[in-house]
Formats: sequence, structure tokens, C-alpha cells
Amino acid sequence: MDNLTDRYQTLVQTLLIRHQSILDIITKGQETSSRVNRAVVKAVTDCGCLGIDAHKKPIPEEANMSDLKDLLDSQIDGKLCENCQDIIEAELGEQFFYIAALANTLDISLSEVLAKQEKKLSTLTIFNLT
Repeated sequence: MDNLTDRYQTLVQTLLIRHQSILDIITKGQETSSRVNRAVVKAVTDCGCLGIDAHKKPIPEEANMSDLKDLLDSQIDGKLCENCQDIIEAELGEQFFYIAALANTLDISLSEVLAKQEKKLSTLTIFNLT
């Protein structure tokens, strides 16, 4: 056990005390996901370090799959300030904690999940459509 994800899963296993039920883990995971979303929204609406320029992007008829990477973007204007980045990183950390807890409860290795996902993405490349 020498990689970060394995070490992290082991640490989460030792620290998870109150929310060991699969139902608790799933609902806490949903809650942390909402908190991540809320932190991003607050970066736009409260702080203003980010803006959103959301509108339908025109895609020329002659565009192919490899052109989409250049034609489409995140629709974000600006850059996270240090405070908003710290908040979002903390919320993502909490979210990842419950992902690891769910994986532990279901006896799933995050390292194996990531390895399979990496293989799938590298095999399908741009045709993955995620």
C-alpha cells in the first residue's frame, strides 16, 4: 500500500465513526456535493472572482469531434481568488472523504477505479464524450 489513494482510503476507514451506515454515507456524499456546488456559486454571486458567460456556443456544421475541444469552453470568466479556492478545495476534500467511505463500505479500491477509468479514457480518447 504505497500510493496516495490506498493510504487515503485506509485513513478514511480509521476516521469514519459516526456515519458508517451506507445510507449515512450516501446522504453525506450528496450533502458534500451540494456544498461544493454552493461554494462555486458563491464565488460568482458573493465574491465575484468568477463570472459565467453561459450561452449556446455555435458549432459549425463542418466541425468534427476533435474541433469541439477548441470550440467549447467552461463558460467561466475570471479566476478563483485565494479565499474561494481554499473554500472549494476544503469542500472537495469533504466530498472525496465520503467517496472514499463509500468505496470502503462496498470494498472497492479507489486505485483500481482510477486505473480502470484512466484505461477507458486513454482507449476511447475524445470518443469518450464525458
